[in-house]
Amino acid sequence: MAKAFYVYILATRKDGPLYIGITSDLHKRVFEHKTHTIPGFTARYNVDRLVYFEVFDDPLTAIAREKQLKKWRRAWKIELIERDNPEWRDLAEEFVP
Repeated sequence: MAKAFYVYILATRKDGPLYIGITSDLHKRVFEHKTHTIPGFTARYNVDRLVYFEVFDDPLTAIAREKQLKKWRRAWKIELIERDNPEWRDLAEEFVP
């Protein structure tokens, strides 16, 4: 089975800070954000709700997508999130690999 790569967006709430990241283990990475295991932006601002993610087979494609999303305007990111998750649910509670 090929390894999957994830580009994900975390938030606190709709009008709060957003964080975009990439990982090959979404469960582990979200757990690290939720438990503030790794110091930094998400721990400082309590950004730990998984509101969006995409799955890729290739790490280079995932990295390119992460960089693309980071350059987007905030309104575009919100539109992307709300297309699939209009309630801003924490997808980590539903996510099954």
